[in-house]
Amino acid sequence: MDEKLKQYRESINNIDAALVFMLAERFKVTQAVGEYKARNNLPPADNARETEQIARLRQLASDANLDPEFSEKFLRFIIDEVIRHHERIREDAS
Repeated sequence: MDEKLKQYRESINNIDAALVFMLAERFKVTQAVGEYKARNNLPPADNARETEQIARLRQLASDANLDPEFSEKFLRFIIDEVIRHHERIREDAS
């Protein structure tokens, strides 16, 4: 394999690993949030927070020269998964 291509792929692999570990950390925190919400009878979803987060991420993406539409889709996917986890925690706490 071409040495330059190999270097690019190694960098991509490192970035992918970092993304996975960052997502794992994020989900540990959102798990704690879901448990807190369940204990305090708060709804699994917070539309105002989601709107704020999406706007913030779109701005960060724009600042980083990343497509804001892509970043919103990515965050929406994560938010939907978090809400699903929060709903499950709430059901388990009932």
